[in-house]
Amino acid sequence: MVIVLARVELAPGKRAAFLDEFHRLVPLVRAEGGCLEYGPAVDAATTLSRQTRLGDDVVMIVEKWESLAHLEAHLVAPHMTPYRERVKDLVKSVQLHVLEAA
Repeated sequence: MVIVLARVELAPGKRAAFLDEFHRLVPLVRAEGGCLEYGPAVDAATTLSRQTRLGDDVVMIVEKWESLAHLEAHLVAPHMTPYRERVKDLVKSVQLHVLEAA
């Protein structure tokens, strides 16, 4: 299994617009072969002193794939190019962390 954490930094104030577009994409990705989990996450409202906040302009995408080959296929899936075009003015940067269980 491959675990992906994608930290998406957004243009200020664009989180709602980004999430609208992302939620349109989610069903298409979850239907892809090998997709075990795919969804966005934002800061939880807690009083935990050890919590490191992402901030209002960051979304963390949590993904799990059966294999690296499935992840690679996802990256070139036909619905990804139009999605990237729709969000290009909303996204400042993306940090991609590709992990495996230890």
